[in-house]
Amino acid sequence: MIHVKATVRGELDAPAFTRIFDYDEEIFMSSAKMIEEKVQRNMKINAGEALIAYCAHVVRSIRAGKKDGNIQDEARKILSIEKVMIGVPETLRVITFEATIDSRPARKIVLEQPIPAGKYSMVG
Repeated sequence: MIHVKATVRGELDAPAFTRIFDYDEEIFMSSAKMIEEKVQRNMKINAGEALIAYCAHVVRSIRAGKKDGNIQDEARKILSIEKVMIGVPETLRVITFEATIDSRPARKIVLEQPIPAGKYSMVG
């Protein structure tokens, strides 16, 4: 069983939001796999799907015994601006995961700008 609380902060003028993932691991990872397959088919994913992808990464990494720094570094390689819909990088600027997996002690992992935001230009 996994229990992950994800708190997301985006643009300064938007309120933070929290999402709780409290699932049987097999069901949760099945959802994450469907999202990964969508990305592999070059389909852009939304903020909710990106959040699930990062949550799955955190869960897998904790199970593998990885250190927080490694989890954070590897997270930056999961998605790029080309793989997500417009606005997703700005919505997911800082994601704080508080994860309890099985009987392991709770861990707090913070991902800062996991998707590097691109440079936009307004044409008028």
